[in-house]
Amino acid sequence: MQKIFTRNFTFLILGQISSLFGNYTLKFALSMYVLEQTGSASVFARLLSLALLPTIFLSPFGGILADCANRRNIMVALDTLSGISVLTAGIAMKFGNDIFIIGVLLVVLSVLGAFESPTVQACIPQMLSGNNIIRGNAAVNQAASIASLITPFSGSIFYSAFGIRPVFTAAVICFFATAILECFIRLDYKKTAHQTNIRTIIKEDFSAGMHFLAHEQPGILKLLLLAALVSMFVAGTAVVGFPYLVRTVLGLSAQYYGIAESAMGIASILGSLCTAIMAKKLRIRSLFVLFITFGICLIPCGLAFIMPIGIFARYFILLTMFCLCQLGCSVFSTYAISVIQERTPDKLMGKVMSYVFTFSMCAQPIGQIAYGALFDYFKDCVFLVLIPSGLAICLTGLLSKGFFKKFECQED
Repeated sequence: MQKIFTRNFTFLILGQISSLFGNYTLKFALSMYVLEQTGSASVFARLLSLALLPTIFLSPFGGILADCANRRNIMVALDTLSGISVLTAGIAMKFGNDIFIIGVLLVVLSVLGAFESPTVQACIPQMLSGNNIIRGNAAVNQAASIASLITPFSGSIFYSAFGIRPVFTAAVICFFATAILECFIRLDYKKTAHQTNIRTIIKEDFSAGMHFLAHEQPGILKLLLLAALVSMFVAGTAVVGFPYLVRTVLGLSAQYYGIAESAMGIASILGSLCTAIMAKKLRIRSLFVLFITFGICLIPCGLAFIMPIGIFARYFILLTMFCLCQLGCSVFSTYAISVIQERTPDKLMGKVMSYVFTFSMCAQPIGQIAYGALFDYFKDCVFLVLIPSGLAICLTGLLSKGFFKKFECQED
């Protein structure tokens, strides 16, 4: 059996850990800072949505770049630029206009992320093969989960003690360290022999990628559309709703939110471990169960705000249910991405993975803006947001059962 932690994959994982630590710590601190400064879920949601737009529109170009350039060099350049961007924003915040600068920084990081995410995902099947692709994706998810486990708790303490600016310094160090680690990766790269007009290259690559999804693997396209629909609910309830419920509705401190995020990180690690351990036993037809589970978990969250219980009881219910959601999301994303990678030829890997990220994120701004407004409007009765959302996701899961069964048969 081919070992997973080859030289290249080890440096990739180490680089991802460093990058994610910087990214997660920074974004956690920024979310706390914006909520404290504005006290509004709508403002917070609009900033997140604005930051997502470049990723949605530019991810396909990131996939094209990943397929026609040296993937190692792309990652090194992007992490270096991320460090420079955070450093510049940290300096600029000393002169005021903090919220505006944070918005600009989130947009810049989103632009860079649009090119980096497809590149990293395209590297995994180039480094590994067979069931190790699933285990490799699980390892990458575990790295993200470890970062999400440690950074919220440590970030909340660091942010509460020292404020927002030292967090910028830590993020800069992490991004530059990542770029250095990625310099040690060695990947085969064959430069295109003929020179072609850039417009022609983009047109041909878009056509090739869409033809593959629409005609050769239509099941993947349907899977992405389904994931985008559920992503709209996830982005609204988990990304916007959860911090808003903890910090604003329950009125708890940043430390409590940090503990909750760390607990969700543990759940994500468990999900990735389960996926890696059960790589040979997992079946596509069972994925609909994960959708239903996420929907079911939202219902007790809503009921918690109806029952006559205290703040910390509600906090515990929210924490437990969202941890279960995180575990299920981790299993689904790891396995689904691995299935897509196995069905995609290497020459199209970057483009297809960019479409994966584009489809998964295209619904997020809609969900974030809609739920930001809903949570603000129903601040005193948030169960009217959580319970209907849970029922809608359960229905989506039930309706998708036939699709997943058919998708698995196409694989056979």
